[in-house]
Amino acid sequence: MTPDWITPADRLSTLPPYVFARLDELKARAREQGLDLIDLGMGNPDGATPQPVVEAAIAALQNPANHGYPPFEGTASFRQAITDWYYRRYTVKLDPSSEALPLLGSKEGLTHLAIAYVNPGDVVLVPSPSYPAHFRGPLIAGGEIYPLVLKPENHWLIDLSAIPDAVARRAKMLYFNYPSNPTTATAPRELFEEIVDFARHYEIMLVHDLCYAELAFDGFHPTSLLEIPGAKEIGVEFHTMSKTYNMAGWRVGFVVGNRHIIQSLRTLKTNLDYGIFSALQAAAETALQLPDVYLNAVQDRYRTRRDFLIDGLSKLGWSIPKSKATMYLWVPCPPEIGSTDFALSVLQQTGVVVTPGNAFGAGGEGYVRISLIADLERLQQALDRFQQAGIRYQPELVSQ
Repeated sequence: MTPDWITPADRLSTLPPYVFARLDELKARAREQGLDLIDLGMGNPDGATPQPVVEAAIAALQNPANHGYPPFEGTASFRQAITDWYYRRYTVKLDPSSEALPLLGSKEGLTHLAIAYVNPGDVVLVPSPSYPAHFRGPLIAGGEIYPLVLKPENHWLIDLSAIPDAVARRAKMLYFNYPSNPTTATAPRELFEEIVDFARHYEIMLVHDLCYAELAFDGFHPTSLLEIPGAKEIGVEFHTMSKTYNMAGWRVGFVVGNRHIIQSLRTLKTNLDYGIFSALQAAAETALQLPDVYLNAVQDRYRTRRDFLIDGLSKLGWSIPKSKATMYLWVPCPPEIGSTDFALSVLQQTGVVVTPGNAFGAGGEGYVRISLIADLERLQQALDRFQQAGIRYQPELVSQ
């Protein structure tokens, strides 16, 4: 038995339960009971990493020069590939020597940036709902989260006018994410411009998560924060190889933008890790150089799944607008049931795993996120199970 005087740091007690870990426990239990799970919970892309990326990794593994410690700031060739990619995608010029830093996945960087910049009691503005690392990192650092509650009637966009002046004056950082996980919302360039003006006025550091930049459909082109004049003076932007390139388990991401912010993150990381294995950086470099035909195929895959599932759910009573980006659907729960209870009920009745919206903050209550990470056959099976279990959305009950 562990003595009662061995206690974790107070910072852990500030963290809400990590719903994905709880879901893993429930999934394991369901599998033990023989359930055939259709897991549409985590944003874990199905399918293989592109073959050219795998081949690049194999070649790099065979080079003994890659077997030692990598440079703390990442290899020069990967940093160059990052900045070349940004210029090709957004016509944003970046200095590879100081304005790009490889990361062990974007989650690591988003969290460690808060530790590098947030002092206990600092106010951090975070949308609710949002990707958990956006509020968990500042919480671990001892920050005070001020939630920017997003609303469906405002298309899940940040309403800067709703932030009290006194809060804005105290705020040190603003995390945000468009295209959005979990809401799938996309923001017009004008909102980015308003956010930059707001942040410059109140002297707030900006942290933008652009992890779904390439998963855009129907002619939509997401905006990079760094396209906005003056943004690089006050902010950084994060990206990951996980989603577009099916490299979630490889743990490769990067941050670009203000050189001083990046240097502070690098300083922290030199005390915590030795960076990404050089062979993986070589593979990621190859991914960023893949021709657009690969990207088009990925977009087609998720767009097809989006349309298929929206159509199937419409026959069960849901009316879900077509998302312009990401690999998710943001689906309202049936009336009079919370998101956790609904997700658990769906799992127990059908073996289909979805993520409760409150995992992304209180602003996500009343919704579940469905990941488009299964082929059409499995998605049809999920819809059939919903039908058989009587899981429907009956909007007429909302007004009663």
